[in-house]
Amino acid sequence: MKQLHKQSSMNHRRDEETPSTQTPPYSPKSLKHPKSIPRSINYLFKEQRLLFILIGILIGSTFFILQPSLSRLGPTDAHSPIRRSFSKDNTVSSGVSVFSDNHDSSASFSSGTNRAVYGKVGRVPVGIGRRRMRVVVTGGAGFVGSHLVDKLIARGDEVIVLDNFFTGRKDNLVHLFGNPMFELIRHDVVEPILLEVDQIYHLACPASPVHYKYNPVKTIKTNVMGTLNMLGLAKRVGARFLLTSTSEVYGDPLQHPQKETYWGNVNPIGKVASATTIICFGCLFSYSCRLLLSFGLIWLGERSCYDEGKRTAETLAMDYHRGAGVEVRIARIFNTYGPRMCLDDGRVVSNFVAQAIRKLPMTVYGDGKQTRSFQYVSDLVDGLVALMDGEHIGPFNLGNPGEFTMLELSEVVKETIDPSATVEFRPNTADDPHMRKPDISKAKELLNWEPKISLREGLPLMVGDFRQRILNEDEGKGA
Repeated sequence: MKQLHKQSSMNHRRDEETPSTQTPPYSPKSLKHPKSIPRSINYLFKEQRLLFILIGILIGSTFFILQPSLSRLGPTDAHSPIRRSFSKDNTVSSGVSVFSDNHDSSASFSSGTNRAVYGKVGRVPVGIGRRRMRVVVTGGAGFVGSHLVDKLIARGDEVIVLDNFFTGRKDNLVHLFGNPMFELIRHDVVEPILLEVDQIYHLACPASPVHYKYNPVKTIKTNVMGTLNMLGLAKRVGARFLLTSTSEVYGDPLQHPQKETYWGNVNPIGKVASATTIICFGCLFSYSCRLLLSFGLIWLGERSCYDEGKRTAETLAMDYHRGAGVEVRIARIFNTYGPRMCLDDGRVVSNFVAQAIRKLPMTVYGDGKQTRSFQYVSDLVDGLVALMDGEHIGPFNLGNPGEFTMLELSEVVKETIDPSATVEFRPNTADDPHMRKPDISKAKELLNWEPKISLREGLPLMVGDFRQRILNEDEGKGA
């Protein structure tokens, strides 16, 4: 009996010590009271918290509404008009604006140098300006390329210039040395190069008859192999590619003025000459030359290396666009003049200006009734940038539709430089086009671009630069 009593008492104690399985576990976090929601609303209204929240939402909404309109304002959005002032001796005043347009920065050439001086620009809040681009300019040390580089640097882009200095000059870029946004690489585009860039302006190629006739094979290689290499780079890194083609693709045109739809009248071969009247440099032992020499004839295509080279470059650009999806832009450039042109490059404006300053007769080939259209370099640069930044492939004619005969141009040069200057007539060159005038209605409509500086306004800007350089050249010879 005692054992039974002890066992029952032990079971009773064990039951008391064991907690009930129906009791929920203890949690230090108390359950939310049903009245917590009204308390939260009460919290918002206390101390004007809701007012501050609404003001914050309003400020944020205003910023996002205004951001698209503000982002269209580039860091160099200057709306200053072109100021021009010329002294009696036609030198350039330091107040003359060269690179001013409706949406980009302005620049001026000081009377003592050919350096572009850009106007100061107001600050744009961080995060709402245009995206900074990394841009390659092939042939950027040349006449047009150096002006393009100035404009891109002024609007805030990083620029890499590739140039082999065949026709380009370091003097055109010396004012940018030391600028952290600028980089210069001595490189021939016939050889490939690896870079990480957003845009490629492909200007590399001799553009004047004197230079591209000096080495025709090199001219063709630059147009074909150089364009292939730059298109390959654009494909590899996803960059947009702009090709600067030429009005020479129209040849000696049968259509006047020339539209972009005109296919041209180009002589790909040239004239026929007796083999005894020529010197065949470096290729007399090739099979083709021996074959032609055996017939006593050989073909001379004096301008075709440039004309057909640019036509091939356009074909390559369009094939890369259709076949590889490369974003391409094509500009057909007409006669352009301005500071930094080569003094003796064989182009008519630079020839006339340099000869008049040196007191030499201005050389007119043929009867002087051939017509050309002349655009100032800043107008061309504005057109190239508008084309690159736009959404249209092209081709686009970029030129000034104002048409002058060679004799009319000589009269303008005489008025600007020296009324006593004379003209000397010489036989015309081979395949020289009889007339050249662009139809720019397509560029007006799709790019909102047209030239603004007339020949009589732009020529004094060029004369001031030429005077200074010819003076320095003469002083160097005297030393």
